[in-house]
Amino acid sequence: MERKKASDFPPEVMQLFNGYVHGNMSRRDFLDRAARFALGGVSAAAMLESLRPNYALAQQVAKDDSRIRAEYATYPSPQGSGTVRGYFARPANASGKLPGVVVIHENRGLNPYIEDVARRLAVANFVAFAPDALTPLGGYPGDEEKAAQLYRQLDAGKRIEDMVAAAGYLKSRPECSGKIGAVGFCAGGGVVNTLAVRIPDLGAGAPFYGGPHPNAADAAKIKAPLMLHYAETDNFVNPGRPAFESALKAAGVKYEAYVYAGTLHGFHNDSTPRYVEAAAKLAWQRTIDFFNRNLRV
Repeated sequence: MERKKASDFPPEVMQLFNGYVHGNMSRRDFLDRAARFALGGVSAAAMLESLRPNYALAQQVAKDDSRIRAEYATYPSPQGSGTVRGYFARPANASGKLPGVVVIHENRGLNPYIEDVARRLAVANFVAFAPDALTPLGGYPGDEEKAAQLYRQLDAGKRIEDMVAAAGYLKSRPECSGKIGAVGFCAGGGVVNTLAVRIPDLGAGAPFYGGPHPNAADAAKIKAPLMLHYAETDNFVNPGRPAFESALKAAGVKYEAYVYAGTLHGFHNDSTPRYVEAAAKLAWQRTIDFFNRNLRV
């Protein structure tokens, strides 16, 4: 199946889609506003359908790949939702304990793209755990629009506690060396920033276009090195970048930041037309190298 690119759509439609996926407009609003840009007999509804994730395109590591072992697991979150489900992936033939990486999803729950990211980390010789924040509402429902609606219904405080507990769970796994990092995307990138504030011994954090950014007082609590990945065009996250980077510098936090030319918010997610292969591969290789430098004992 041919992969659509962002350039196949009017730029205005991509901006509207960005607002739609962030929950700032309903499906009806998107269709009404995108209809003005429908060209060549392609309706707004057809454009939206083409913009939806296609997870068959995104899979890089199959669930039954012989290099890895993956399973679902539950963990306790006493300050959050009680019990939460997640996806655990590890190398099939690991020797000794390995560093761990928590994988934090977008505002969609634990969808196939995020599970695949966890498997990619396992192939790179990490143990990875991807918690599903939608667990208290039945888990990822298999429908992106419904998933986004459910995410907005979560108690934000409990959701963060569930993610903090996921890091503790991964750290305690017998396969884990006790050295852990975190990677997250969109809303999950914002959670990585929060984990860096909340977890003093976090080994490394790599938020992809993550917002909102911590304020200066919280940024000063960060001990972990950070690798910040940003899209060139991102009206939702980029306005907060300068203040965040200034706060990190003032606090002496070790960080590096990259802005990827020609990209939109979500460029790493290879299930949608916002995916930019060259930028996504570069950002991912940088992230793996970053985790190798900071998490290997």
